[in-house]
Amino acid sequence: MTGPRFTCLIPAFNEAGRLPGVLQAVLGHPGIDRVLVVDDGSSDGTGDVALKHGAELLRAPVNGGKTRALSLGLQTVRTSHVLLIDADLRGLTPAALAALIAPVAKGTACASLSLRGNAPWVWRRIGIDYISGERALPMALIADHLAALDRLPRFGFEVFLNARLIESNRPIAIVPWPEVASPAKSLKRGLWPGLRADLAMLADITHTIGITGFISQIRALRKLRAR
Repeated sequence: MTGPRFTCLIPAFNEAGRLPGVLQAVLGHPGIDRVLVVDDGSSDGTGDVALKHGAELLRAPVNGGKTRALSLGLQTVRTSHVLLIDADLRGLTPAALAALIAPVAKGTACASLSLRGNAPWVWRRIGIDYISGERALPMALIADHLAALDRLPRFGFEVFLNARLIESNRPIAIVPWPEVASPAKSLKRGLWPGLRADLAMLADITHTIGITGFISQIRALRKLRAR
């Protein structure tokens, strides 16, 4: 019997310098059938870097935010499953990808979420990063909801996906990634632009699930953790 097949989607905005390290881990991975970078209106040649390294490329006409970039990419997925990977990760390895894919491929979990080594202390303490950008999941979980993505704010995707996971009421795996890190926005953009970006992301999350929604989502996701 053929197991799950994965398309890897990598939304990217001005990540020409960090994207090659991610692609080095992803391209040629035996668990991944297709690698698609969605260039979200970058101005630094991110799309050209993706092509140079051998990834497929989908260029968004303008910078529309992560949710919109993922929506464009998801519409092209024809495999049974999808692997979502952020473009700015440091320390990503084929072994880390295999660990994220394994619970879903083996059927011990419906979906899996990463828990990066530099995730906020509180997320590591409670054992879940509810807005992790690295996930493996079946397309069936979201295929009927793609139209709804266009009504979400720029950074509402992860919490919207959490709601689908909670509705499915199936086990999820939390996969520790101690060796993988994601740089803070303040390091990528500068202190004040980074802080403004973080506040905008929090505003989008609140707009999507409400002020107290993150608490209920964390509780529900923890209950669904595969043992």
